[in-house]
Amino acid sequence: MASYISSNANRFYTGLENTYGQTPAITAQNRFPTLKLTAKNNLETADRRDKTGSRTFVGIPSGLRRTTSFDLTTYMTSWGGQSAGPSYGPLFQASMGAAPAMYAGGAAAAGSSGTTLVFAAPHGLAVGQGVSCNGEIRFVTAIVSATAVQVNAVFSTAPAAGTEIAPSISYFPATELPSVSIFDYWDPSTALQRILCGAAVDKMTVKVNGDFHQFEFEGMAQDLLDSASLTAGEGQLSGFPAEPALGAFDYSIVPGNMGEAWLGVSPSKFYTITSGQFQLDNGLDLRSKEFGTNLPLAIAPGPRSVTAAFSLYELNDAATQGLYQAARQQSPISLMFQLGQQTGQVVGVYMMSVVPVVPEFDDGDNRLQWKFQGSKAQGTADNEIVVAFG
Repeated sequence: MASYISSNANRFYTGLENTYGQTPAITAQNRFPTLKLTAKNNLETADRRDKTGSRTFVGIPSGLRRTTSFDLTTYMTSWGGQSAGPSYGPLFQASMGAAPAMYAGGAAAAGSSGTTLVFAAPHGLAVGQGVSCNGEIRFVTAIVSATAVQVNAVFSTAPAAGTEIAPSISYFPATELPSVSIFDYWDPSTALQRILCGAAVDKMTVKVNGDFHQFEFEGMAQDLLDSASLTAGEGQLSGFPAEPALGAFDYSIVPGNMGEAWLGVSPSKFYTITSGQFQLDNGLDLRSKEFGTNLPLAIAPGPRSVTAAFSLYELNDAATQGLYQAARQQSPISLMFQLGQQTGQVVGVYMMSVVPVVPEFDDGDNRLQWKFQGSKAQGTADNEIVVAFG
C-alpha cells in the first residue's frame, strides 16, 4: 500500500551548467544540505475573449509560456578545504558570477605583524581574496610582495613562523552569471523526483546571529523537470538521471552566534552586533518573451545591488560614534563579517566601501539599539562584495 512521503526523505545536489539549461552530470560530491526548497512552475495564461455562445470556460491551448521560480535556504556547514569548494559553491558562483579563486594553503614566515601577513613561499594571491589562519578569515587589500600581503583587519594573534595558513576559496562578482541545475531526489526511488534546470540566482542573502548561520538563494529557472513526465530533450536529457550512489556527507552546522564583525573607516572589532543580513540583488531577468519559444533562452542580469542591514547596541566609545558620524556625513566605511570561528567552518563577507544610512534608534529594549537598514555597497568594477570560505 502506498504511503505518504516524508518531507525529510530527500537529498539535494547542484552543479554548474556548461550552457544555459543543459543539465550536468553529478556525483555524490555535488550533494549539499538544504533547509527548504520551494519551486513553482506556472503557465502564463491570458483571458480568452472569443464569443463561444456560452459562459462555459472552454480551456487554454497547449504550448503557452512557462515561468519557474525557486527559493532555497541552507544552513552554513563545515568545509573540508577541497579544491572544488564547498558543496553549495555552485550556488555562490551563480549568485556572484566569477569563477572562484582558490588558495591551496601554506605557512606563515617570520615578520607578520598588524595587518601584514608574511608567507614562507610565494602566495599567488590577488587583491580581494580571503586568507584564513587560526580560525579567522581576512581579505587581501594590497600585495606587498610575492611573499607578503596586507589584509583588511588585524588577526587576533599575529601568525608566528610556521603557522598554517589554511586553504580558502573566494567568490567575486562578474558581469555575466552562470546557471546551475538543482536536483531533488526523494525516498522511495519510485516517488516523484525533480530537477530545476537553468536555475539563475536573482537574490542571495546571508543571515547572521540567528539560531544557525543561513544562506538563501532566490531566482528563476528555465524549467522544473520531473521523473514522471520528462520527455527526451528536456533539460538536454535523454532520460531522467538516477541519483548518484551515496557517499560520505558531513552535516556539521555552525551556530549563528559564532563569528566576528569589523566595521569602520579604520576597521574596529564590534562585540555589540545583535543581528545582520547581507543581500546581493542581481536585478535578474530572463530572455523569455521572444517569438518561437515557450521557455527562457538565456540569463539577462541587470544592475547589481548589494546592501547590508545590521543592528548593534550603542556604546559610548569612539568606534561606535564613528559609525554614526560616517552615516551623517555619507562617508564610506569597510564592513566585514566572519561567520564561524574554526578552521574549515569559516565564511567571510567583505564589502570594502559601504555608505551607512543614519541608524534608527530602537529604545524598546532595556538597552538602546541602532538599526542600520539598507546600507549600500559601492565599488569600481565588480568589486562591491567578496565571499570567502576558509
